[in-house]
Formats: sequence, C-alpha cells, structure tokens
Amino acid sequence: MLLERFFSILLAASTLLNGSMHTAMPDKDINGTLFLINRQHSVSERYIPEPIRTTETTGVSQKMRDDAATALEALFAGAEEDDIRLYTVSGYRSYSTQKTIYARKVRNTGSEKAADKLVARPGTSEHQLALAMDLGTRTDQSLSERFAKTKEGQWVYQNAHRYGFIVRYLEGYEDVTGYDYEPWHIRYVGQPFAEAIHETGQPLETFMSQYKLELYDYLIHLTSNEVLP
Repeated sequence: MLLERFFSILLAASTLLNGSMHTAMPDKDINGTLFLINRQHSVSERYIPEPIRTTETTGVSQKMRDDAATALEALFAGAEEDDIRLYTVSGYRSYSTQKTIYARKVRNTGSEKAADKLVARPGTSEHQLALAMDLGTRTDQSLSERFAKTKEGQWVYQNAHRYGFIVRYLEGYEDVTGYDYEPWHIRYVGQPFAEAIHETGQPLETFMSQYKLELYDYLIHLTSNEVLP
C-alpha cells in the first residue's frame, strides 16, 4: 500500500510538471507572450514568428504578431478616446534587418560597447518576436526620452498595461535590462501579466525570476502535502 502510494505521488508530480512546463517556464516558450529575449537569451536568425500582420493603426513599420496587433489596435482606440494620438515607428524586424540597424549604430557611435546600450544585437531583439512596438507622436518619431514627458508618453505609461503591454526598458533598471531607458518601447505580454508587472514597477527579467520562484515554491508545497505519514 505504501509503495502504491509512493508511485501515485510520483506519477502525479511528473504529470503536473510535464503538463505545466510552459506554465512553469513561460520565459522559455517562444510561442507564448512572456518569452524572454535579451543579451543573454537569443533566437536563431531563422526564427520568424507566425502569424504576422499589419496593424490597423497610424504610423509606419506596423507589423506585429496577430495577438499583439489586435491588442495594439485596442490600445490606439483607447488612446483616441482620451484624445491621445499615437504613431507607430517600428514593429517587427527580421534578424537581417536588426543586423543592419546594429551595424549602422556601431558606425555612428564608434564602438560596439556604445552601440550595445542603444540597440540590440541581431537575434536578441524583442522586435524579432513581433511582440514589440516603438511609439512616437504625430509630430515626433525620433525615439528619444522626450517621449516620456509628452502627454502621449505619459498616457502610454499609465495605460498600456490595460491592453496587455508593458514599457519594457524602465528608468533605473539599465543594469538589469542592459539598455538605456526607452519610454517609447512597449512589449506585449498579455493583460493579466501586464497588470501584474506594471504594479510591481519591475522589468520583465526581475518579474519572471520572482514568478518562477513563487511557482516552484507552490509546486514543492503541493507535492510535499501529498506525502502523508
């Protein structure tokens, strides 16, 4: 009876962990919305997310993954209801496009070290996931920190999470994200997570580390409670 109980617990734990792998490690699920891509986590030059479509918004470079595109359209509609006019500047970028952008930034700044603070290397950009969009205003698409002081930038910071987006590269967390403050760069993660991340005021890296620790603690507690005397 004890042996039978042991195997049933083992099977239950195995089923839970195997069936919840994407739940336990959503930052590793490239088809999910929480996939973590940064200087330490890259994707192949062959990776192309699907499906991608052009968003029905105002601006240029408007392509995003379908779920993110739908959310961005809702965000733009919500902004217009508040008399805020946003403008898309840069959405999906292929590996080759990012390679060109990075090389140009290296030339302009004079070094890879300087370029790395401003632009992702090819294979490490959220834009290749088609989940990110750079925003501007109708009169300024220069992608500068000035966006944070505009009414459009302030609206985005205060409301983007309601539509499933986070401001990805926060001020004060440059050492964590690896990038300078980018108030114009939003990343789609889905509404429940966007709400939670916005509430913590933390970047995605920090939030995901804590999320996984809490989930692992829960799984350990759950399986521990199954082992009865």
